[in-house]
Amino acid sequence: MNFLAHIYLSGDNQLIQIGNFMADGIRGKYYELYPPDIQKGIMLHRAIDTFTDAHPVFRQSTKKLHQHYHHYSGVIIDIFYDHFLAKNWDDYSEQPLAHYTAGFYKTLQDHYNLLSDKTKRILPIMLREDWLTSYATIDGISHILKQMDRRSGNKSGMQYSVTELLEFYDAFEFEFKQFFEEMRKHAGQKLSEL
Repeated sequence: MNFLAHIYLSGDNQLIQIGNFMADGIRGKYYELYPPDIQKGIMLHRAIDTFTDAHPVFRQSTKKLHQHYHHYSGVIIDIFYDHFLAKNWDDYSEQPLAHYTAGFYKTLQDHYNLLSDKTKRILPIMLREDWLTSYATIDGISHILKQMDRRSGNKSGMQYSVTELLEFYDAFEFEFKQFFEEMRKHAGQKLSEL
């Protein structure tokens, strides 16, 4: 799961959303430096990642990419799944995607002082390019994958994975929907336990 799914799975609590969003950049026990609800978001993010990586449907999706992208396959599928969440957003939320993402961007700006340094660095680019809404289109996903490929020193080849997205589009979408129903239940349960 990538940014959009992590935010969505956090429910309505803004601080849990922020913690879940920025969790990848917070290692070990450094999460304890943040307010309790941000800590919950970070722990929820870790639980989501653990569930995702072990899930047989997610693994089935990654197998379509292993030959060309090896250990980057999981990262690519995270992004593909965010695409299908954005594309099918109306199935999961009564709030339009553009309104939802604008609300989250405002949340980040309103709580700027609580953000990690990494999040503060990416925020201007994220806002300018409207990353979260852009996931709904193939062009948007392609742009994100190119950026990620650059960050890997162009070693991952992720920018070319749109070819597989288009080739296996229906299969990936079916797998996402199957997986996401289970993920929503799992995340809801974890959220209630935190």
